[in-house]
Amino acid sequence: MNGSLVVVDDVAASFAQLVLDRAAARKASQFAIAFSGGSTARECYERLARIGVSTLDWSTIDAWWGDERCVPLDDPDSNYRLVEESLLGEVGPLASVQPMRSDIPNAADAYDRLVHSAPPIDFIHLGLGPDGHTASLFPDSDALTAPASRFVVSNLDPRGNNSHERITFTFGGIAHCRSAVVTVAGSSKTEALHRVLDGDLTAPAAHLANDDLIWLVDAEAMGSHSGR
Repeated sequence: MNGSLVVVDDVAASFAQLVLDRAAARKASQFAIAFSGGSTARECYERLARIGVSTLDWSTIDAWWGDERCVPLDDPDSNYRLVEESLLGEVGPLASVQPMRSDIPNAADAYDRLVHSAPPIDFIHLGLGPDGHTASLFPDSDALTAPASRFVVSNLDPRGNNSHERITFTFGGIAHCRSAVVTVAGSSKTEALHRVLDGDLTAPAAHLANDDLIWLVDAEAMGSHSGR
């Protein structure tokens, strides 16, 4: 496994504090975050909204997304909607918000150009699926072999376990971010986490290789694995 493994009692609280600490330590006037989706992400963003609403200057925050389903932004399955409901709607206006829109031609190409034209994202939040995927980088999918120069692509789950076409950061796009944090909570993720910890490269998340990569996991997800 690449990166630092941190076992915590409360993943959401630790994530929120990490965001606040990193934003406070930034050297630039803006701080760019790429958001994720899923139940753990929702808990993380709800906690960040509660403790960060009055302690973080949200007008300095640029919001991006690490992956998205090709659905309308107000669809219940939309990662944008999840972040809007759990975080953005609870805090002050942000400097900029860059959703992954699927309702424009060549949406993945457009987002790729947008990411390339901006400074590197400071902080990308990722999750871990039961099949070992992160972002929308699914096992055996075409996006796993995207060239390093390509930061965002469209993708499908060839096994059919994850619905909808996706737009997703590639490994190259994730590596271009200054730091990455993967949050893993609950026993449903234990098997996938153990595969990553053991270096099983059939789990896409095992390929993450940022210089600053943190795995925030709870004891339930960790299970009986001894770590390293």
